[in-house]
Amino acid sequence: MNKIVPISLLFFLIGTVSIFAQAKTETVLIAKDTTKLEEIDPLTPAKAAFYSAILPGLGQAYNKKYWKIPLVYGAIGTSLYFYLDNNKKYHDYRDAYKRRLEGYNDDNYQFLDESRLIAGQKFYQRNRDLSALFVVGFYVLNIIDANVDAALIQFNVNERLSLRPEIYPNDVTFRPNVGLTFNYHF
Repeated sequence: MNKIVPISLLFFLIGTVSIFAQAKTETVLIAKDTTKLEEIDPLTPAKAAFYSAILPGLGQAYNKKYWKIPLVYGAIGTSLYFYLDNNKKYHDYRDAYKRRLEGYNDDNYQFLDESRLIAGQKFYQRNRDLSALFVVGFYVLNIIDANVDAALIQFNVNERLSLRPEIYPNDVTFRPNVGLTFNYHF
């Protein structure tokens, strides 16, 4: 009898624990709309291109592609350096040739004759013009990159859309066939 009282008291306490528990509330499940698309701003590519046109690299910062900014400045800066260097050498050769025509022979290119001075002018003028084209080309490429990158950010790329190579056996010859599958899960 001594054991029955504590055991029954224990069962009584265990049975009444639910009395002190929190009250149950009804939960309402709301289905998420999986077909809802994110808002697309059609002006985002134009903004990125405009920012890159104002200051090279600013469009890449607007797209949050910060690693491209040193590439933009490296490309434009290198071609600008070569433009300035070739322009300086072109003017040196041109000035030396003009002084030779005036009868002076005190320039830094005394070891070159007049035909070599003319060839040097043409060489550095051609390289200067090519470097100017590279400066303009990298500037335009910077604008195009910012525009295209901003347009591609808005595409829906998630796990439901996949493109995978697949190897499957041929039913007749049992040789492996290579194919490409495009899967979209609803």
